[in-house]
Amino acid sequence: ISLAFAFGQLWWGLTQPFAGMVADRIGAGRVLVAGVLLVALGTALIPYMTTTAGLILAIGVLSAGGAGMAGPSVLMAATTRLVPAEKRGLASGIVNAGGSFGQFVFAPIAQGITAAAGWVTSLQTLAALTLLALPAAWVLRGHSNAPAPGATPVKKETTREAVSRALADPSYRLLAAGFFVCGFHVAFLATHLPGVVASCGLPPEVGAWSLAVIGLFNIVGSVAMGWAVSRWRMKSLLSLVYATRAVAVLLFLLAPRTTAVMLVFAAVMGLTFLSTVPPTAGLVAKFFGPAHMATLFGIVMVSHQIGGFLGAWLGGKAFEASGNYDWMWYADVVLAVGAALLHLPIREKAVAPRVAAA
Repeated sequence: ISLAFAFGQLWWGLTQPFAGMVADRIGAGRVLVAGVLLVALGTALIPYMTTTAGLILAIGVLSAGGAGMAGPSVLMAATTRLVPAEKRGLASGIVNAGGSFGQFVFAPIAQGITAAAGWVTSLQTLAALTLLALPAAWVLRGHSNAPAPGATPVKKETTREAVSRALADPSYRLLAAGFFVCGFHVAFLATHLPGVVASCGLPPEVGAWSLAVIGLFNIVGSVAMGWAVSRWRMKSLLSLVYATRAVAVLLFLLAPRTTAVMLVFAAVMGLTFLSTVPPTAGLVAKFFGPAHMATLFGIVMVSHQIGGFLGAWLGGKAFEASGNYDWMWYADVVLAVGAALLHLPIREKAVAPRVAAA
């Protein structure tokens, strides 16, 4: 199961640059429709999979791939095009908070349905509820870089040129490296927090409520970060988030493992859980502008999800080897400190496109 979720973390990231390229060309709406349908299909098929390969197909390919197509790279790029530059930070924070609100609402619902009717019914109910996201595709139709009918063709930077320019920029590479750490941390928590709760001898309901608390407080963290990015340097905010994670995990390791401690820890983690997304997306937009935003942020998301693969998979391996998650927490602290330091040399300025010089 850890392997299926770990593969899903990786595949979720790998689909985003390609989904972003398509969205940059034809708009976000069609990409979102395909993504939502794949999430619903993969979730509905999970109960019928009886092998590791089947679980990887349902969880890691269909559900995760659909979530990548309807994920942050496409949504953040659409947000960047929809709102003026001075409001992008807050807008991206609100979009990011939407996903957290879903986690807050549906984690307890899924736990309740599982307790009342079994996990099969729970998964099939979630698959049906996923389809409620389809109206968003209609709202976001048509927002792309395609020239308007009858418009005079203008020489623009190609996707390949934009990607080459981004990968050559040290600040972009440092940003991607820091986001790798975010993926490691987030995927480990999302996949193994119920296991952490069980290893502490706490009831399963605490795991569901801990995930819900993470989602709730991530709403606060995302919106607050969206507000903050227009007032302070984004790289400094990212360093602060990663440093906060390191301190929180250290305090958690030293504290007694009670329900209250677990929920407080979940609240602190929620504040920093995906609050990295608005400043990370904001820096990509500041570096390179909105034209290839979905593609370039999608590449950063690949780095995030490589970290996610390792966080989900190694969490299971560490527990198999030692019977606890201590070494994963130690690794998380070291990586968080490293990420806090990595963001300090980033230069917050636009990177001139090569096509302009030509």
